[in-house]
This record gives sequence, C-alpha cells and structure tokens, in this order.
Amino acid sequence: MLSCGAALHHCVVALAAMGWQANVHRFPNPAEPEHLAAVKVHRHPATDLDVTLAAAIPRQRTDRRHYSSWHVPAGDTTVMGTRAASSGVMLREVISLPKLRRIVAQAVWQHATDDDYLAELPTWSGQNASVAGVPPATYRPPIRRHRCRADCSPGAALSQPPDTEPADDNAVVLALGTKDDTPLARLRAGEATSLVLLTATAQGLASCPVTEPLEIAETRDAVQTDVFGVSGFPQMLLRIGWAPANADPLPATPRLPLGAVVERLDGSAFDRP
Repeated sequence: MLSCGAALHHCVVALAAMGWQANVHRFPNPAEPEHLAAVKVHRHPATDLDVTLAAAIPRQRTDRRHYSSWHVPAGDTTVMGTRAASSGVMLREVISLPKLRRIVAQAVWQHATDDDYLAELPTWSGQNASVAGVPPATYRPPIRRHRCRADCSPGAALSQPPDTEPADDNAVVLALGTKDDTPLARLRAGEATSLVLLTATAQGLASCPVTEPLEIAETRDAVQTDVFGVSGFPQMLLRIGWAPANADPLPATPRLPLGAVVERLDGSAFDRP
C-alpha cells in the first residue's frame, strides 16, 4: 500500500509539472477495495514547487552507504514535516538512535530465520537477472541465516566512499506516522513518503527508507511506543543525511516498460501514438 501511495504521488507531481492539476478520489468504489484511486485532471499552471519536485523524481535514489558528518539543517526537516502534514501524515525525528538500532537488530534477526522472507527476497532484489528491481550495485547481499547486520550498510557490491567511517555518519532518522492504521492511512503515508523523499532530493540530501522493523508486529510496536506513543502508528522510517562529497553516483533502478504496468482504457498499445 505504501508503494502504491508513493506511485500515486509521483503521478500527481508529474502531471502538475506538465500543467495538469490532479483531483484524487481515494478508494472510490467500496465494492472494489483494490481500486485505490481515481484521478481527474484539469488544466492549471505549474508552480515552481511542482517543477522542482518533478525534476527530483528521476534523480531520487535509495542510498544505503555511510553519510557524511554534516548536520541536516533543522529548517530542511521542518519543511519535510510541513509537507507530510499536508498529506495528513505526522513526521517525527527519532531521538534515541541506539534504541532504534536494537529494534532493527531484532527485526533483522527474525527475518534471517524466516524461510518465507528469505525466499521472497530475490524476487525484488535483482538477483534473478530481472530487467527490473533493485540493482545489485545498490544494496548489501541477501541476509543469511545466523549472519545478521542491524543497519543499512552495503555489501561488497556497493563500496563505501573513501575515508568514510560509520562513526562519522550524522544522518537523522525520520518516522512517518498516521492517526489510524487503515488502508487509507497507509496509502496517504505512501504519498507522504514520496513527498518527503522528493523534498530531500531537491534539497541535495541523500535518503534511505528503513522498513524492516515495521514489517514485524513486535518491533513495529516497539517503534510506535518509542516514537509516537498513543498518538499514531508508524508507517515508514527514513534515514536522511548528506552523502560524502567523494561518493560515486548511484545507478538508477531499472523500470518495466510502461505497457507492462499501465493499460489504456481503449486497449491500444503504448507503442502507438
């Protein structure tokens, strides 16, 4: 649901930059719960923000490497929080990073001993010579049983920038949460995730979603208690920081052809005008 929300927001942003304002009707048909949104558009001049966010779409990357020692300006995270709130989503900075690392370590260990999770991992991580999915050069090798790592560190396929150390990493972790834990709330959280990531990219910041502790009920409850208490449900964790000046550019994630994921209402192919 989160990824669908992010895709929906990307669509709205791209349309806006081309001069089309989108009116989104979420879950328009109660009889079809898998119909997540209907989008109607009308002409409207693009704003500077529309163009800035759309320009960030092809540049946004998930950067799992160490970040630099530079501080993330409070003003930047304030902008992210304000924009997330426009989607009805709360943004909180995680204060106790050592505690979060322990929660992540617990989630990593549970996934490392889950055969179903390990079987699913290759289907989206580009290990089966797929034309789509996360490129091997941008992530660490698959988790192996009894060999767990509680961070976003890369493996051999993704090298760290020279002269960088984990102790120098001055990233912040931002939590996105919702008042309710419904499909609509999760869809809106996905939209807010896209908005925050594009905002960070436009600000020149690196980013990395951290979802593992939110995929297991026990560790998700721990994040909720630590970050939101009774005020909300955690939906996404985002690691935000400055990439080192000497960091190599990351490759783009391969995408399926448009015709593989979108259908025209008249049934015509996308290779035709």
